[in-house]
Amino acid sequence: MASIAPSGRPGQASTPEDRTTALQFLRSLAAEVSRGTVNLPCFPDVVIRIREALADPEASLAQTVKILGAEPRLAARLLQAANSAAFNHSSKPVTDLRAAITRLGHRAVQSSAMAFAVQQLRLAPALRANAKPLHQLWEESISVASICQVIARRTHVNPDEAFLTGLLHGIGRLYVMVRAVGKQNNLYANPSFVEMVEGWHPAIGKTVLENWGFAEAMSDAVGSQADYDHAGRFEADLTDILIVSIVLAVVLRQPGPQRIDMSGIHSFQRFGFTAQDCTEILKHAQYQLGSLHAELGC
Repeated sequence: MASIAPSGRPGQASTPEDRTTALQFLRSLAAEVSRGTVNLPCFPDVVIRIREALADPEASLAQTVKILGAEPRLAARLLQAANSAAFNHSSKPVTDLRAAITRLGHRAVQSSAMAFAVQQLRLAPALRANAKPLHQLWEESISVASICQVIARRTHVNPDEAFLTGLLHGIGRLYVMVRAVGKQNNLYANPSFVEMVEGWHPAIGKTVLENWGFAEAMSDAVGSQADYDHAGRFEADLTDILIVSIVLAVVLRQPGPQRIDMSGIHSFQRFGFTAQDCTEILKHAQYQLGSLHAELGC
């Protein structure tokens, strides 16, 4: 597997010692995942097993039901989502997992599993100190996912794939955050480390998704999310959708008037988006966010 290097330039270190400590940790983590070792403590492996089952054309629905049935809390969440207003258009409740999975579809099942996993991380005693940044990362991920889906509907890209890519765009940051817990000198109190993570997390996230067997287009998009000069071979692609969505998600979370700065970001030009287009996208994404919390049970 290819070696990992940071995107962009790391911020200035508080002290040379701070920078050295931060750089050594990130390099060791990058080398580890590059070798194919993904070690994410407290992260339920049900997320990976569900992804594998849903991606395998030979796997039966019964196998997916069996995997989910082994995790009662997630099973209950899926049943709740399937009976929510977002999915229960017929007003006929479902009471078994098989029917719930069929009603929800693959994207909603995978997304709900990811939401469940992040919630378990937030509740883990060892990660309690990081509960707030984990929550902030999750809220950002939901926002990016919602915008990705809205933009994808204007393109040839599958909206469900775009949604899941947005939901997973911060997996590298999540990985670093979890692995940094308990390290000497409290790495997240080191400004150099926080700044460096922004440069390293896309490549780490890409490698984690590759190890987990996610689609190449998704992994590539996560790895290139900070490449404002990205230019695909033909029309705007999944990477362009993610880049634009991350920028717009920042705007969406801003208090007061929304100011959209598209300058220097090639992906906006590839779509031909105007400020009015972006405003409409944000309006639709904001509308979706309310039902997303109910859908994902978070």
